[in-house]
Amino acid sequence: MGKPNFDFQKRQKEIAKKKKNEEKKQRKLEKSATPPAGDPEQPTGGGSQ
Repeated sequence: MGKPNFDFQKRQKEIAKKKKNEEKKQRKLEKSATPPAGDPEQPTGGGSQ
């Protein structure tokens, strides 16, 4: 049986971590780019005078 290649395992782990962080960053950007749909604090102009 051969000896384990720890450098390869470490590199794969780093790649997975980087990919996960990129996906998280994308989700965060998409979330902040879309305006909130039903925000009760913003006036909707319902005409209550």
